[in-house]
Amino acid sequence: MEYLSDRIKSLSVSQTLAMAQKSRELKAKGIDIISLSLGEPDFNTPDYVKEAAKKAIDDNYSKYPPVPGFYDLREAISNKFRVENGIKYAPEQIIVSAGGKHSLINVILSIVNPGDEVIILAPYWVSYYDQIILAGGNPVIVEATIDNDFKVSREQLEVVITRKTRLIIFNSPSNPTGMVYTREEMREIANVVKRHEGLFIISDEIYEHIIFKGEHVSMASFEDIYDRVITVNGVSKGYAMTGWRIGYIGAPQWIAKAVDKLQGQFTSGVCSIAQRAALAAISKDDGSRGKMRDAFLRRRDLICKLLKDVKGIKIRVPQGAFYVMMDISHYFGKSDGVILIKTSEDLTLYLLDKAQVALVGGEAFGAPGCIRISYATSDELLVEAVRRMKEALYKLH
Repeated sequence: MEYLSDRIKSLSVSQTLAMAQKSRELKAKGIDIISLSLGEPDFNTPDYVKEAAKKAIDDNYSKYPPVPGFYDLREAISNKFRVENGIKYAPEQIIVSAGGKHSLINVILSIVNPGDEVIILAPYWVSYYDQIILAGGNPVIVEATIDNDFKVSREQLEVVITRKTRLIIFNSPSNPTGMVYTREEMREIANVVKRHEGLFIISDEIYEHIIFKGEHVSMASFEDIYDRVITVNGVSKGYAMTGWRIGYIGAPQWIAKAVDKLQGQFTSGVCSIAQRAALAAISKDDGSRGKMRDAFLRRRDLICKLLKDVKGIKIRVPQGAFYVMMDISHYFGKSDGVILIKTSEDLTLYLLDKAQVALVGGEAFGAPGCIRISYATSDELLVEAVRRMKEALYKLH
């Protein structure tokens, strides 16, 4: 008999990671799977970053690092916030953790009590929901649809806020939709936060360097709610450093201290070599970020053009990140004579089997009528993946 805690029983398996694992298992069996499931740039880490890591090894950065991160790294992040985002975070307000996901759970565990309500905007990144559950909080989902470009309004937020509402989790550019909120739209959300004392907002800005149109706006740059915002970021997406596992927060001093305290009991300071690599990444721009963004823009245009020719699929052209959220509700109730499609999960399994294309169903993102495509792969694979999908979908009637 398994004596698992109620805490672990309440958690879902990450569907993006589960589909990626399933893809690897099928590939290992010799099946030609095209995986469009994982949000991972297919570029290599820039050479100057790798050189910094090698130097750190030679310089014997092999001891326990400070719990909140090396001070010079936090200074570099502080400067990055000031120059790129127009936010003043002192190094003491910054905590370096093992990736953006680690940064998020640190903050949630530090300020959410059991029974507190946390608002998440659907479609949402898969781990937000379960991290709230882990903290004993109650997720409150505000739904946005393809008809309003997957964005929520001020009015939608206002009607769900109660005396128990503690936190809003905000993400722009968005995973899974790729949508980017304008400054005016964010100002409206900031006004909601301002009106409710004791309400805080996490601004997940991990995709800030992958924007194709408009500007990236940091929520904490609205000075009247600066002390209510926790900014979460990292080096994974913008610098092609997913495996280095470095994320960070900028936050009010009391929250940073709480996260430092929590991290001291969980992980202590994160990998010293990865921190030195992150310092190099953040301190220099060798042009690789721009090249990656240009490649993602080309791929976005390609995948959107291809998908618009597929019967029954509706999309909105994403403005950032490297995802397209497809509304596939047209296929609910349809069958190839053997398999009946009732949910987006059914359709992803059908496409995995019949087209050998791995995708993630919308249920995991709070968008049950949709499927997410990650186009962080080559042009050739995108063309072939859509060709296979198109062929398989046409068999559904």
